[in-house]
Amino acid sequence: VITKEERNLAFLKKIVRRIYEAIKVTENKLYVEFPQIEPMLPEEIFFIHAEQLLQMYPELSPKERENAITKEHKAVFVIGIGAELSDGRSHDHRAADYDDWTTVNEEGYMGLNGDMLLWNPLLQSAFEISSMGIRVDEEALKRQLELRGEAWKSELMYHKALLEGELPYTIGGGIGQSRLCMLMMGSAHIGEVQSSIWDEETIETCKAAGIALL
Repeated sequence: VITKEERNLAFLKKIVRRIYEAIKVTENKLYVEFPQIEPMLPEEIFFIHAEQLLQMYPELSPKERENAITKEHKAVFVIGIGAELSDGRSHDHRAADYDDWTTVNEEGYMGLNGDMLLWNPLLQSAFEISSMGIRVDEEALKRQLELRGEAWKSELMYHKALLEGELPYTIGGGIGQSRLCMLMMGSAHIGEVQSSIWDEETIETCKAAGIALL
């Protein structure tokens, strides 16, 4: 739960830095216990808006842009996921009633949300660890429902309560636990860190690649 005054980009960045710091601490503790797993994350996470990323790499797809910027900076938070960019498309889709991707922030761009990306040297690609952000308030929810053509949802219990100011302002998101384990342990397949059921074809493919499934 946050205050109305904390619904801004500076607060979002503050929380992102705290989360990244926790990941760095975890990486260092892992190194103490298992010295063969050397720390690889940079000291600071790099922030960039999806529109700035588009301007940097206009010829690339959104995923290719993520790979390019994350390969360079190793730890990146892409701001403004969901809003329409200058090319008429969004960087990625976001639900209308979750993150706030339409409020204009202090830097003049739309969005108080984003994705945390860390570079995966084994897979040679950006690895999304968290999708998070400041959640919609009354104005953002109404605006985003209209943009998505989902105004009818305003009569649903949660949406109605939020629109009528009965719910607190919040910030939140999810951490990809298995992805984080994969990254820190240098695993190529989620089956190396997460127990699951696999068909025979997948098992044989993994064995041929030297991947040990749990």
